[in-house]
Amino acid sequence: MSHFHSLHSLSLSLSHKMEQIQHKHVQVKGLKLHVAEIGAGSTKVVLFLHGFPEIWYSWRHQMIAAAHAGYRALAIDFRGHGLSDPPLEPEKASFLDLVDDVIGVLDSLGISKAILIGKDSGAFITFLVAVLHPERVSTVVTLGIPFMLPGPSVLKAHQLLPKGLYITRWQEPGRAEADFGRLDVKTVIKNIYTLFSSSDIPIASDDKEIMDLVDPSTPLPPWFSHEDLAAYADLYKNSGFRTSLQVPYRCMYKDCGINNPKITVPSLLIMGEKDYCIKFPGIEDFIRSEKVKEFMPDLEIDYIPEGSHFVQEQFPEQVNQLIFSFLGKHGAN
Repeated sequence: MSHFHSLHSLSLSLSHKMEQIQHKHVQVKGLKLHVAEIGAGSTKVVLFLHGFPEIWYSWRHQMIAAAHAGYRALAIDFRGHGLSDPPLEPEKASFLDLVDDVIGVLDSLGISKAILIGKDSGAFITFLVAVLHPERVSTVVTLGIPFMLPGPSVLKAHQLLPKGLYITRWQEPGRAEADFGRLDVKTVIKNIYTLFSSSDIPIASDDKEIMDLVDPSTPLPPWFSHEDLAAYADLYKNSGFRTSLQVPYRCMYKDCGINNPKITVPSLLIMGEKDYCIKFPGIEDFIRSEKVKEFMPDLEIDYIPEGSHFVQEQFPEQVNQLIFSFLGKHGAN
């Protein structure tokens, strides 16, 4: 079977299984948050936490695999993302508000403890929940981001990079809005996926904006279909980018007020070695030297050599194998 036909049959199989995913809204602090769910019969709960420009849909492959492995899989749209209500004042939203989203969803659904799986900025939320509410977390898995919390230490690393760094640009009030506003939502998502799929950190020269870094003729990655892009675009058309620019980018350096953080539950870090995040100052040494284990002593680290920033969509079978063999080994529930 050709690679195209195998991808096509995989896509048909996935779309059939995705029809089994249920959707609901739960109330959290006056906001209706969207929750996608599959495998509702199980008491073993996995909660997936997205980054940007991702959404619940980013976890489609893992949700289906989780249900198949006997877990109840949940993926939320954080406030101001996708099908969830925006906060009343998006410009005041913080990482701790998204921690409230996680705890509020667990409370609303009567879940006392869950396995948390987070990626990108969703990894920050995963770490924060595990530090602030350890009694609610049985196991931690993150993709692409080793242990770190928002705050001044993140700023120090970013200051070592040129001022055209995409994070720095998007922190400037109005700049990303003007940059994104030149394009339709689908093109913005396509451009960010293209940039973040590269192994290079997105940095613009003084005479360019971040969206200018992408050649419009660049095709989608082979693992990201036009149907996938349309699904993302529809969700972000609904929410816009106002909250997702605030969290993570515009509140990333705000101190969380947490001293001596530690996560002691069994944990797994999956790193794509072609993920541009590994090139941020100090990150690779922090992981490979295992300094990260000072904060997460029961941590396992797995590398996917060709894995990009979107490793869970790029290599879903490999990521699923790593996640669910790890959870099985630790009897996670």
